[in-house]
Amino acid sequence: MTSRQYVLVGLLGLSLGCATTPGDVRLRSDGTPMAEKCSEKALEVMQYLRLYVGESAWVQLDANQSRAKSITLYDGPIESVLDQDVGTLEAPVRLYGRVWTGGDQPVIRYYEAHFMNGGGRVPICAVARLGFGQLRKRPESKPGTAILDSARAGMYIVDEFR
Repeated sequence: MTSRQYVLVGLLGLSLGCATTPGDVRLRSDGTPMAEKCSEKALEVMQYLRLYVGESAWVQLDANQSRAKSITLYDGPIESVLDQDVGTLEAPVRLYGRVWTGGDQPVIRYYEAHFMNGGGRVPICAVARLGFGQLRKRPESKPGTAILDSARAGMYIVDEFR
């Protein structure tokens, strides 16, 4: 663990608890999540880690399906892998979040980053995106799933989930 990570763990007080569970949001009629605020702790940690709104990097969407030609995502928790450095997060880093597969494309929100070199988990706010409709589900996707043509997407830092 780097000294920066030790300081960060100290800053967090080893407690990531909050009043509500990240990702526990109301859904629209099509099954996509409504807006959600980032926790104050996540905003504070992102500032410390120099993770500024709009910064991005490539991620493997599902750690269990890395580098596959197409992947299937399911509603619920997701573990992704950061392929590039962003801010002071040095790849590889595990990203933990949630997937909603309702609508034309899945919604993926990340709530935690986990350092793979011995560090702990820290709260963040990020989303997975691809432009030009490249994150759209394939027509054969069944309810509760999203079959995608790419195992990779961009991970973007946000200050609120919209």
